[in-house]
Amino acid sequence: MAERQAPQQTPSEPDPPPQGDLGRRIERRRTELGLTVEDLAFRAAMAPSYLEHLERHSTAAPEAGTLLRLAGALRTSTAELGGGNAGLPPGTGRAAAASRLTELSEQDCHRLLSTHGVGRIAVSTDAAPVVVPVNYSIVDDAVVFRTQRGTVSLQGVGREVAFEVDRVDDALSQGWSVVVRGPAEQVTDPDAVRRLAEHAFSEPWAGGERDVWVRITITALTGRRIDTW
Repeated sequence: MAERQAPQQTPSEPDPPPQGDLGRRIERRRTELGLTVEDLAFRAAMAPSYLEHLERHSTAAPEAGTLLRLAGALRTSTAELGGGNAGLPPGTGRAAAASRLTELSEQDCHRLLSTHGVGRIAVSTDAAPVVVPVNYSIVDDAVVFRTQRGTVSLQGVGREVAFEVDRVDDALSQGWSVVVRGPAEQVTDPDAVRRLAEHAFSEPWAGGERDVWVRITITALTGRRIDTW
């Protein structure tokens, strides 16, 4: 039976967001690899229209063979696409048979850091060192994030802190990490706050009233990558 075609959208209408966990994970991984729908469809040996169907419909349930081809084309695992690893920390896969650890250049560190997302700030509090995750952005070559009063991350203001961001690919047993060191300060100048609000990419996932901006000036930047041979 021929698949019913979706109605045509006018150029002024934005594409609807993906629905369902599988569709979101396929699109996210495809975007990470810089692939178009047509590119991925060619790699996975399937029709572009069917791939669009998978990305857009929460009720889509591809056969095991189709999911396996998609995972291979996206260089990931079927468990990752299906959300089976959602409750697990990254890096649970086995180490590769042959791998190498290399230092990243400062330029590569800046490039990876600027992709923004979730990172971890390490703060030396009065009680003990603490590490907490925050949604961050890079604005004017500095790490910036929004928080609320009374949070652990604010205890780093006026001190030297460390900030780390990484990406782990369990399917390929490879990944990278970048570490920033520098002083943290609260941004209070209205013009500076307005600029951060206009240029920051990431919104706090935790929600709530988070109107306190913190900026970490980068004074030291290092990074490492694990690749497979």
